[in-house]
Amino acid sequence: MKKLIFAGILAATGLAATANAQIQKGNWLVGSKLISSNFGLNTGGGYNIAIQPQGAYFIQDNVAVGGYVDLGINKVTNGSPTEFTYGVGGLGRYYLSPGEKGVDNLLHHGRWFLEGNVGIGGRSVENADSTTGLDFGAGPGYSYFITPNIGLEGLVKYKGRAGFGSEGLNSNITFNLGFSIYLPTSKAKEVANDVRN
Repeated sequence: MKKLIFAGILAATGLAATANAQIQKGNWLVGSKLISSNFGLNTGGGYNIAIQPQGAYFIQDNVAVGGYVDLGINKVTNGSPTEFTYGVGGLGRYYLSPGEKGVDNLLHHGRWFLEGNVGIGGRSVENADSTTGLDFGAGPGYSYFITPNIGLEGLVKYKGRAGFGSEGLNSNITFNLGFSIYLPTSKAKEVANDVRN
């Protein structure tokens, strides 16, 4: 029984150390948001089925910058027609260190982060005008590492689009589920090995 408890403690410690190693300078992050729920602020609630592939590079420990592509279908519950959404832009992430600013590491197998994005996006509505505009968003998230290099993610995000032309600001709050794969560079692997030894 003691061996089993000791093995569990070692595994938890190793996974927590790996979670820190994955967000070091020089590493890559690739992934996608897959499921999104929409809580409309001025358009009503509904559902949003979207895929948002993204990639980012850690320019320093805990800070990643990169880009995203957004493709989705939205349906608002007030009887509005279905709309197709699209976009492309840049994103940034900042991973909070355990205990930073009063944020404790809730689960030892993951990290809290803040994400923001800005880009160009639009929507095409059934039997109606389409619009293109400035997309932007920000919100907190959590990445739970199911393996040393794969994180399941939840993200609550304020999303807005300031339409070019006749359409004004559309905004909503979304809850997104997805995943990320953390790809360490060879230098980061050496640092991680030194930390473990």
